[in-house]
Amino acid sequence: MKHIKTELGDIYPENETDAITLRILRTLFNIDRVQLILNKDRIFSAEEREALERIIIRLKNNEPIQYILGEEEFFGRKFRVAPGVLIPRSETEELVELIINENPANIQILDIGTGSGCIAITLKLEMPQSNVSGWDISTDALEIAISNSNKLNAKINFVHQDVLAPDTHSSEKVDIIVSNPPYVMDSEKLTMHSNVLEFEPHTALFVSDEDPLLFYRRIAELGLEKLNKPGKLYFEINSLLGEETACLLKDLGYSNVRLIKDLYGRDRIVSGELNH
Repeated sequence: MKHIKTELGDIYPENETDAITLRILRTLFNIDRVQLILNKDRIFSAEEREALERIIIRLKNNEPIQYILGEEEFFGRKFRVAPGVLIPRSETEELVELIINENPANIQILDIGTGSGCIAITLKLEMPQSNVSGWDISTDALEIAISNSNKLNAKINFVHQDVLAPDTHSSEKVDIIVSNPPYVMDSEKLTMHSNVLEFEPHTALFVSDEDPLLFYRRIAELGLEKLNKPGKLYFEINSLLGEETACLLKDLGYSNVRLIKDLYGRDRIVSGELNH
């Protein structure tokens, strides 16, 4: 533990280094907090030491620990992640929890830009009577999403689909559309950590400053065709563009539009209803 913290201390804050250290020990070597106390004098094998050093080298290159270990926890479940998908984040858990709490358990749900599948799979497992589909433009992301759905035994209809394309399978109606689309403006890159910029997929993160609501507008317009009435739209949003996103939905005819803050007090979710 001292070795890991010494190696990473100049790169990561102390609390993050502590979390990374515990995660490495737990995931790679099956050492939890109790075993740290009971087996603190355990000697690592040469193979274990080599594996640890390889991880430290990758961490020094700012590669996210989630990609190194190949997994991230979301809603109490472990999801496979790789550079082809965004790393699931706690703010998105809040989005999923809101949908679960506000809706009946037997509905039709479409997740646009599904990535690792964490939203679609969690909704299916928490609302098992619902039918859930997930779209993504990335074949790499879909492969990871399918592997996660198989591992977690969640039946999802995954579709290779560019939501900006004219053909968007609009004949099938759904009760809810949920999306965490690209929303980070190019101008925000200057403030972002290199482990995000260098490793997470830019097509899933960034949107032009000239039209930062591009995906929200397209998905909301698609909702006018695809949503049953009544139907609901749920977005995870850029906290800098909360009011603008809410106004977009109102202008398109959505009612009961809400701008919801996350646990950190930032605008993070916009929802709206289609009733006519």
